[in-house]
Amino acid sequence: MAEVVSVRFRGGAKNYYFDPRGLQAEPGEYLVVETAQGLAYAKCVEGNHEVPDESVVQPLRTVVRTATENDHKAAAYNQKREKEAFGICEQKIAAHGLEMKLVSVECGFEGNKIIFFFTADGRVDFRELVKDLAGVFRARIELRQIGVRDEAKMLGGIGICGRPLCCNQFLDEFIPVSIKMAKTQNLSLNPTKISGACGRLMCCLKYEQAAYEDAASRMPKNESFVDTPDGVGNVSGVDLLQEEVQVRLDASPESPKRYKNSEIRVLRNGKGSREGIEIPKDRPARQSPASGEGQSRFNRRGGTISVSSTLAGDSQEDQEDQRKDRRPGRRSGGKGPKPVKGRSDAPRQRTEKRPERVEKLPARGGVDITAEKKAAADRAARQDGKNVPNFRRSYRRPRGKS
Repeated sequence: MAEVVSVRFRGGAKNYYFDPRGLQAEPGEYLVVETAQGLAYAKCVEGNHEVPDESVVQPLRTVVRTATENDHKAAAYNQKREKEAFGICEQKIAAHGLEMKLVSVECGFEGNKIIFFFTADGRVDFRELVKDLAGVFRARIELRQIGVRDEAKMLGGIGICGRPLCCNQFLDEFIPVSIKMAKTQNLSLNPTKISGACGRLMCCLKYEQAAYEDAASRMPKNESFVDTPDGVGNVSGVDLLQEEVQVRLDASPESPKRYKNSEIRVLRNGKGSREGIEIPKDRPARQSPASGEGQSRFNRRGGTISVSSTLAGDSQEDQEDQRKDRRPGRRSGGKGPKPVKGRSDAPRQRTEKRPERVEKLPARGGVDITAEKKAAADRAARQDGKNVPNFRRSYRRPRGKS
C-alpha cells in the first residue's frame, strides 16, 4: 500500500495521485505539486490515504508545499494574464486568416509557458501565429488542437437533462459510445435527441447499457415464434424494462396481446420458417395475478378515480347501494362522487328506495309549439288594442305615388 494525496487541476475532472512526503494535506486546500511540465497549482480533493500499489503510476510525483499567500497571488495573476492572452490570440488568428476556433488558454504556474487550445476541421499551419504570440508574451508558446468533446469538457454547460455536463463534472475519461447502444435501449434515432452539447452521442448512453444487454439476453427477439397461454404467434415488440413481449397471435393477428417473459415459450428465436417446429400440446401457464386482489382496487374512469371495495360480509344489495351512492352528481350541487364511509360494527340502516324514474312522453309530431305561442300572443295583443305589425304581409306601394 502506498500513501498518496489526490489533487485536481483547474478545469479538469480527473484526480491525480501525488506523494505527500510527510505533508498532511486537508481536502479543499491548495497545494503546489511537481509535474512533468514544472510546478503546478492544484486543489486537494482527498487527504492522506492509502491505495494499492497497482493503482499508482510510477514514478509518483511529489507535493512540494502547501500553497502560500504568494502562491495564491501568482495564481490570480496567471488567470488575469490568460484573459488578456485569449483576446490577443483571437486578433492574431483573424489577422492571419486561419480557420480555427480558440477554446481556452492556460498559463503555467511559473509564468514561463502559455498553452492555447483550439479546434479546427483539419490541419492548420500556425507557424507564423506562434512567432507573433511569442514576440508579444515573451514566453514559450504551445498550440494544441483538441476535439469537440474536449471543448465541451473545458467550457462546461448544461445538458438536455438539465444537469451540468458529465464530462465536466466527474468523468475521468471519455467513454466509447455507438449508435448500437441507442438501438438496444429502444431510443429515438433522431440525432438531436441522442446527441450532447458537443454534437456527439451522449456519454450517458453507456451508463445503463449493461443492464439492457442483460435483459436482452433473457428476452426473445422480434419476429420470434413463441407459444403463449392463448396459442402460438410471432413477437411484434419487446419491452426490456418491463420484461414483457407483444405477441401477434395466429388466431387474432389484428389485436396483439402482451405477456410476461415467464408466460411464453420460445419455439424459434428470431426470424425464420416454421417448418419442422413441433408445437407442444401443453401451453405455458398463465402467471397468477398480483397479490391484494381482495383489497381496494382503483380504476380510472373518465378522468376520476373510483374505488370498488369488496368487504367481507356485505350482501349483494349493500354493494349495489354503495355503487349507486358513489355515482357523480348524488351529492348536493352534483360535484364529484360521494366518499365511501368506513365500515362500523353498528347494524346498517336501510334507506327507502328511490322512486322509479317516470319516462317522459315524446312531443307531438308535426306541431310547431313555438309558432302556436306566437300566434296566441298576437291575438291577445290585438284584443288589447295594441298595433302589432304582421311581418308576414308584404308591403305594396300605392299606385300613382312616386
